[in-house]
Amino acid sequence: MNIEALRELCLGLPGVTEDIKWGADLCFLVGAKMFCVTSIDPPHSVSFKVTDDEFDEMAARPGIIPAPYMARNKWVNVQEWNILTDAEWDTYVKQSYSLVKAKLPKKLQKEIDAMV
Repeated sequence: MNIEALRELCLGLPGVTEDIKWGADLCFLVGAKMFCVTSIDPPHSVSFKVTDDEFDEMAARPGIIPAPYMARNKWVNVQEWNILTDAEWDTYVKQSYSLVKAKLPKKLQKEIDAMV
């Protein structure tokens, strides 16, 4: 995985937009809510939301920490691309998208679902 592959994965999901926040972070959003954030400049770390059950397990893996400022919301920060396999990246990014989308108003969820 690299930043271009991450962009392709995220932007391939329905209703996703991207934005630069805090001057140096590329944020991927669904319904104006972040589900994945990466640093623009190397070294690239990536943060995303995981399930409550996965949070402690993920944060215990070498090279993955609770995401600064977002750990209380069950976000982790992957500090190097090669820590996760491509299949894991695909699974966790899509899961983060789904977790965040599920918290959006039902009307907005339906609009996003209609984009498929």
